[in-house]
Amino acid sequence: MSLDALRGFDMFFIVGMEEVFEALSEMFPMEPSLNARLQHAPWEGFHFYDLIFPLFAFLIGVSLVFSLTKAVAAEGKGQASFKIVRRSAILFLFGILVYHGIANGLDHVRLLGVLQRLALCSCAAGLAFVWLNTRAMVVLTVALLVGYWAMLTFIPVPGFGAGDFAEGHNLTNWIDKMYLPFRRWDGDHDPEGILSTLPAIASSLLGVFAGLLIRNPSVEPARKVRLLLLWGVAGIAAALLWNLQFPIIKKIWTSSFVLLTAGISSVLLASFYYVIDVRNHRNWCRPWVWIGTNAITIYLIAAVVSFDGVAKRVVGGNVSAFFEGIHHGLGNLVIALLGLGCSFLICRFLYNRKIFLRV
Repeated sequence: MSLDALRGFDMFFIVGMEEVFEALSEMFPMEPSLNARLQHAPWEGFHFYDLIFPLFAFLIGVSLVFSLTKAVAAEGKGQASFKIVRRSAILFLFGILVYHGIANGLDHVRLLGVLQRLALCSCAAGLAFVWLNTRAMVVLTVALLVGYWAMLTFIPVPGFGAGDFAEGHNLTNWIDKMYLPFRRWDGDHDPEGILSTLPAIASSLLGVFAGLLIRNPSVEPARKVRLLLLWGVAGIAAALLWNLQFPIIKKIWTSSFVLLTAGISSVLLASFYYVIDVRNHRNWCRPWVWIGTNAITIYLIAAVVSFDGVAKRVVGGNVSAFFEGIHHGLGNLVIALLGLGCSFLICRFLYNRKIFLRV
C-alpha cells in the first residue's frame, strides 16, 4: 500500500497542485528566490519540482519487482518479456498522443517526452529484471551512470570541446540537435532526449533494487526501513560529491541527478513504508492510494480534460469574483482546488468500484 500511496503523492503534484501553488503565490507574493524554488531549476541545481519525474521512474522500478515476479512464475520469461515490450510500446504511443500526436503536422510530433521516457525506462528495467541476476543489474546500473559521465566528460562537442555541461554545449544536447527528429521541447534539444534516456533507465533500476529489498521475506521490516534510509542518505551524499565535477542537471539527467533523486526517493519510500505498512497507519493516505492505483489513467485524463476548465464552469464568473473580492487570488485558488478535487473524485470512483486501468 505504501507504494501506491507514494505513487499517488507524486501524481498529486502533476494533476493540479502546480495550479494551487500558482494561486497561493498570487495571494501571498513571495520573494523571487523562494518562488523560483517551486519551479523547475532553469539548468544546474535542484528544486522541489525536479523530483516529481525521477521519483515516478524510481517507483516504476519498485513496482516491476512485484508485477514481473508473478508474471515470470505464471507464464515464463519469454511471455513476460513480450508483455513488457507490448506495454511499453502502448505507453510510448500514449506519450506521443499526449503532445497532440500529428494534429499539428508531422514536424510538431514530439517523439520523446515524459510518457515516452517512462515507457523506455519500464521496458529496459523490466527486461533487465527478467533476464539478469541482481549482480548483473548492479553492473548495468554502474555502467549506465559512469558511462554517461564519461561520454559527457571526454567526448568533444563540435565548437565547444569536451567536459562543457552548459546548455547547448554538451554532448546530450548536440546529439538531440543532430539526430532527434521532429519537435524538440527546448528549441534544438529536448529534456527527454536521446542520450539522457540512458541514465533515466538507471533511475528505474535503482528502484528495482529497492523493490527487491521490500519483497525479500527474509529481511525484517524494521531492517528494510533502515537499509532504505541508509541507501538514500548514501545516494544523496554521493550525488553531492559527484556534483563538484558532474553538476546536478535535470534537463540532461546527469548521473549526479540520478543519485540525488534516487536517494531522496529511497528516503520517501522508507518513510511511507514504515508509517503505512509497518506501523499500519493507513487512513490518512487513502486519497493518495486512489490516485496511485490509477496513476497513468488520471495522467492521460488530465492531458485531455481541463480540470480547471470544468471548475470554472462551477465556480467561475461571479462566484470566483466574489472570492476575489475577499482576497486577491482567492478566486483562482478556489478554481484550482476544485479542479484538483475533480481528479481525486475520479480516482476515488474508480477505486471504490475496483476499476484499475492498466496498459
